Amino acid sequence: MSTRTSIDFSKILPYEKLKDLGIENQQTYLGAKPFAHAYFDGIFDESVLDQVLEEFECSKIWREFETKYEKKFQMSDDQQMGPVTRSLIHHLNSSPFINFLEELTGIDGLISDPHLSGGGLHQIPRGGKLGIHVDFNQYKKINAYRRVNVLVYLNKDWKEKYGGYLELWSDKQGTNKTKLLPIYNRMAIFSTVSNSYHGHPEPLSCPEDRFRRSLALYYYTAGEKGGQRSTEHSTIFISDKGKEEEIGKISLLVRVKRKIKSLFHSN
Repeated sequence: MSTRTSIDFSKILPYEKLKDLGIENQQTYLGAKPFAHAYFDGIFDESVLDQVLEEFECSKIWREFETKYEKKFQMSDDQQMGPVTRSLIHHLNSSPFINFLEELTGIDGLISDPHLSGGGLHQIPRGGKLGIHVDFNQYKKINAYRRVNVLVYLNKDWKEKYGGYLELWSDKQGTNKTKLLPIYNRMAIFSTVSNSYHGHPEPLSCPEDRFRRSLALYYYTAGEKGGQRSTEHSTIFISDKGKEEEIGKISLLVRVKRKIKSLFHSN
């Protein structure tokens, strides 16, 4: 566990910084290209993020994803997280932070996800990547539609040559794109719509002992789907040829291949 024993809860969420930030930046956010987004540096107290990083090192139970489109580790079970990480996530799911998001995005009635489905802690090793994709659009557990993503990056002394840029694409070909380096204490926020293509498709070239680390929080609305597609879908990845492929179908294919392989080796 973290070597630090106390938590200064007054430092967890920067209420004063967020108070007017959403209102002041709403027009810039809504007018951003290729789709609505913004990023903010230095919002969080670094002593808090330092403790979150320490707890990353102590976390043991990770879910591994490895397909032709992605290679990453994820942890969504907050009972497996350290106390400071849990506190920060709970604050990011709280009313004050949601009020900020509503002011920034212009989306009323946002709902946080206490289950952290697909979110929580993310880390990607050297050679890992996350292909360009559109997120799943409906969340049956809370009967709501995905509307906003928040990513808090935790990469100290991250160099451009390491890669890992968050890329936002205008279309499946990436005709126009915006790239954000995942530097320490950078918070990226964007609206999830039918064509909010994003990811970091280039494999990381960081040292073997480094990871691209982030906290991922997702927010929803009940009833109002905004710019999401009318039909329900899981995560949709974009192939090198610009074709769409749902991650649910990829996962099924991987499971079938593994089953066939296990049967072959058992005979």
